[in-house]
Amino acid sequence: MASDNSLQGARTEWWRADTATLHARKQEIEVLKRQLDAEQYAILAELNTRGIRGCSGHSTLMGLIFQDFLVSEKEASARADRALALHPGVAIGGGVVPPLAPLTAEAAAEGAIGGGQIDVILGALAQVPSFVPDEEVRAGEKILVDLARRAGPKEIVMAGRRMLNTMDPDGKEPRDKDPKDARPELRFVKHRDGTLGFAGTLDLETYARLKSDLDPLAKPHKAIDGVRDSRSQGERYGDAFADYVRLKTASPDLPGQAGESTQILVTMAYEDLMNEVGDGLLDLVGPISATDVRILACDARIRPVVLSGAGQPLDVGRSSRSATTPQKHALKIRDGGCTFPGCDMPVQRCTAHHLVFWRHRGETKIDNLVLLCTKHHRLIHKSEWKVQLAQDGLPEFIAPAYLDPTGEPRRNTMHLRV
Repeated sequence: MASDNSLQGARTEWWRADTATLHARKQEIEVLKRQLDAEQYAILAELNTRGIRGCSGHSTLMGLIFQDFLVSEKEASARADRALALHPGVAIGGGVVPPLAPLTAEAAAEGAIGGGQIDVILGALAQVPSFVPDEEVRAGEKILVDLARRAGPKEIVMAGRRMLNTMDPDGKEPRDKDPKDARPELRFVKHRDGTLGFAGTLDLETYARLKSDLDPLAKPHKAIDGVRDSRSQGERYGDAFADYVRLKTASPDLPGQAGESTQILVTMAYEDLMNEVGDGLLDLVGPISATDVRILACDARIRPVVLSGAGQPLDVGRSSRSATTPQKHALKIRDGGCTFPGCDMPVQRCTAHHLVFWRHRGETKIDNLVLLCTKHHRLIHKSEWKVQLAQDGLPEFIAPAYLDPTGEPRRNTMHLRV
């Protein structure tokens, strides 16, 4: 692939490549970029040991990077920090200062980890108390580096906190705001383009309660490979509100229709659902795709309805849940939240997903169910990611071949199991 000259020319030639080649090449390029970054960090560190002012006229390494590379002050500072932390320095008296993170430097030179992963490892190591023995610090660094080879910054941050908590526990205090009061008002809106929404005003207490519930759900997240959350603040709160509605309407304590908790009705031909074709009809909304119907079917009541030729209901069967309450409790204990690697979504924001899909006659039992948040539930249904239970009974995931040709199973380390 890398030797294929037809794929090494101008960018306009990439349209000739198949999708698998594009995915594989982008991964190769990322490794090469990381290796070049690591080499540059080593050069910058060496310039620093020779004396920045004498070598370049700049007073600091950050100043050299800022001026010579024409980057932002933030980027210059981050590069300087990495160069100085990954390589030995010179003490005021002329002695050698050992690097803060030598194991991290080795992984960076391999191209196995990038800037974002390096930064969070350095951030954790910088907080280690000075009384901790060096061998214990190196053992902690190794844990973080090994994790970074297969996980993004968010997961490394969590592991770093657990490491630090064994050395110097700490915490943060919450902050509150006091908005003005108003009279509650809510209006449902159907726009001309067919999209649906609402508008309204909330009183002081309702606003505080709603925002308090939504804030944790609307925090930016990072994907498995450390890519920053590209959603706007409005999109994040929109996704959070959708999750919030699902959680609240699933509660058996809320008033519902016909003596049952809140339900939505999706109508679709059984054969179409089994064959993964056609559209369904969502009550109060309209047509939805077969994919969305299948996702709803993972954690919903399936109520078979016999229709006459004219579409009149003749017989309504009894509903059955995809996961019973005891099963959901068991999943909560086993999974602790979304099982996708790097995801910290709690149990309350997850649904039970069938490993062998329900439409493929997958059974509703613990060893065929895993908890997934909405985003990763859709990812499993729509991508090449695969999920299975390992021999110890815990969920593990196989990345697409373009991300990891080895097919090594990955697990989520965000939820601690006691």
